[in-house]
Amino acid sequence: MAIQDITEKTKHNDGMEKFHAQAHFWGRLTLGMVIILSILLPLYLSFVLGYHPGWGPIISAYVAYAMLMGLAWTMEPVLYYPTLGVSGTYLAFLTGNISNMCLPSAAAAQNAIGAEPGTKKGEITATLGIGAASLVNIMILIPIIFGGSYLLSILPESAQAMLQYILPAIFGGILGQFAIKKPLYAVIGITVALMITILPVGALENIFVSILLTVLICIFLDKKLVRDKNGKT
Repeated sequence: MAIQDITEKTKHNDGMEKFHAQAHFWGRLTLGMVIILSILLPLYLSFVLGYHPGWGPIISAYVAYAMLMGLAWTMEPVLYYPTLGVSGTYLAFLTGNISNMCLPSAAAAQNAIGAEPGTKKGEITATLGIGAASLVNIMILIPIIFGGSYLLSILPESAQAMLQYILPAIFGGILGQFAIKKPLYAVIGITVALMITILPVGALENIFVSILLTVLICIFLDKKLVRDKNGKT
């Protein structure tokens, strides 16, 4: 029986290794293609059509944007990887709209079937959740692109004012899902986010710093609780 269990576990690990190898191959290929296509348009506008603004404005704009978003470039993959996994991370960065669509979709899918983030089951679930959300997003986005402006023009002002609360409502629902499991973490996350928002911290006022501080504090508390528990025993 033990030999059979070991064999099944080995097959499972080999399957995940092959899956990750395919994810790395197609993820790097598709992201590389997207990067090339993204660069081609400004190159075409600059050097073919002659709309190049000069290197001074380009460098200044890049430095300003890097100062604002540089932390996000570094921390987003690190902070989201435990939830998304290898394949989910590639798919999320290819799709875009990570914090507003991909991460909530992955978290909702994992919560629906009881998959823990950071596990193999959680990674597969997150990937399927992001894929489904992307397909639905495309299906909804196409008619909205063609008819969205008209729909917004006929909506009453009271209804248009409600649109700004859609995203906070989504994040509130996700917070509620995880707050039930870890109430202390929810209190810490809300407290850190309020401090980052209220205090005059300048460029630090963004979601990535809130996530980073919350994760570090929760890890510290977890380790402290483990030490205290071991000390008592």
